[in-house]
Amino acid sequence: MEDGRLSALDMSFLCMENAASPMHLGAVAVFHSDERVRPEDVVTLLAQRARRVPRMRCKVNTTALGGAAWVEDPVFNPRNHILHHRLEAGGRDDLAALVSEVMTAPLDRNRPLWQLHLVSGLDGGRYALVAKMHHAMCDGQGAIGLGLGLLDGGEAFLSEAAGPVAAESPLASLARQGAELLARPEHAVGEVLDRAGTALGIASAVLGRMRAPQPSPLLTAPSGTRRAAFASLDLRELQRIRRKRGGTLNDLLLAVVAGAMRTWLTAHGQPLDVLRALIPASQRPRSAGSEDGNQLSAYLCDLPLGEPDPVRRLALIHEAMDANKTAGPRRGAGALPVLAGLIPPALHRFAAPLAAYAAPLLFDIVVTSVPLPPVPLHLGGGRLAELYPIAPLASGHALAIGLSRYRDAVHIGLYADGAALPDMEKLTEALPAALAELDV
Repeated sequence: MEDGRLSALDMSFLCMENAASPMHLGAVAVFHSDERVRPEDVVTLLAQRARRVPRMRCKVNTTALGGAAWVEDPVFNPRNHILHHRLEAGGRDDLAALVSEVMTAPLDRNRPLWQLHLVSGLDGGRYALVAKMHHAMCDGQGAIGLGLGLLDGGEAFLSEAAGPVAAESPLASLARQGAELLARPEHAVGEVLDRAGTALGIASAVLGRMRAPQPSPLLTAPSGTRRAAFASLDLRELQRIRRKRGGTLNDLLLAVVAGAMRTWLTAHGQPLDVLRALIPASQRPRSAGSEDGNQLSAYLCDLPLGEPDPVRRLALIHEAMDANKTAGPRRGAGALPVLAGLIPPALHRFAAPLAAYAAPLLFDIVVTSVPLPPVPLHLGGGRLAELYPIAPLASGHALAIGLSRYRDAVHIGLYADGAALPDMEKLTEALPAALAELDV
């Protein structure tokens, strides 16, 4: 935001948070290096680069009218946000256990809302960077932009903004908005009516798609614990099957998720006919910087788990997503982020917690795709080999799945309530099997 204020959508993520359901997102980047990398050198490098990112120097300050603004932290020290962990010849499971631990606790609201965790000692000479950022700071694509700015040569990915601009005072904001209304009254009235119509249409669609509570291991009271797990699928194999079966790569990945969830739920004796996924969709224009806050909509897609034929399952998902795209990202029950952006920020202190508790009536799982540029990326001399997104877990939900396509693989980050899904490894094992089903 040019004036430093949190947008209504940014504010909603801040207000949805509670102790058992923190609203931060993250990513786990794994690097390979042919030479020994000194962790202390990487920490120093990250601290230098974090200091030059305006949004990472800012904390949230509540305003007089119930909103909030980004303000420079007068005692900001990036070293307070960067921690080093060493594993002894750790593998993927050891890294996942550490990620589960560091992602569990909420971020401190009195400080800039981010952390970086450098993890050394992975097997094969690898090391990892675990990024943890509050959803109020940015959406998934914005987080990637901020993260890329910390990598070698990452200046090109940073916002061109020289720094945070002081937040406009509430009285000045009211005066400015009043002047704009007087200057162009017909334009202002039209805009208000358009926003009201959009909000009413989305709200009506949301009410129409809400369901009665249903028993499911994916809908549960939050335990405050978290578990993470990782998987990868070969991109060439995915593209080959996509050409064979039709549809888009995202359709195919949703079908893989559906097949894996069908296997996992059946094994738990709780098969579902339909698993409803909320699929975030970026509305970020190409000109937007990484510090422009959340710019999101979303689609709802019913994953037909009751359909036994995996090829038919893919076809149904393709039809549903085509219908979503035809309607557009500002229509339908999935456009909850758009609706949140139309509500005055101060009202989110009351509306956002209610929306969070009602979310299980609308969807079962979040499946998000985070794009990465198809170029070689490095940190401290190591080359980026894997990137696993960590999507925040909405209150009452037990699982969120993040997908990231980079170079020759699609990397999958599974993030779950630790009490509800103690056997995450069974779900990761079901993913490649679900892809193989589509190749029969």
